[in-house]
Amino acid sequence: MSRNKNKPSLKTFFIKLFAITLALIIVINMSFNLIVGERLEKIDKIISLNDKEERDQFKNKIRSEITKGLEKDRLLDQKDAELLYKFFIKVKNEIQQAKPN
Repeated sequence: MSRNKNKPSLKTFFIKLFAITLALIIVINMSFNLIVGERLEKIDKIISLNDKEERDQFKNKIRSEITKGLEKDRLLDQKDAELLYKFFIKVKNEIQQAKPN
């Protein structure tokens, strides 16, 4: 009689084990696709710059962004402009100090 009691519980155990395993595989797959998959697409796009069509699309995108920027009144925020100016002055001073006399 004890053998009959173990068989249903063992069968139930394997069904639960299979269901939990399947659920874990689905959860891991979905989280991988949501988190890593999007980044992998971007990396693939960067790597595919060997293809002439991809390079042309990339160049056209840069050109369109530059055109949009030139249509604006100001390209930089005031804080960014001040920061770049300070950086430029510092680089200029260092270059002047590096000149041979």
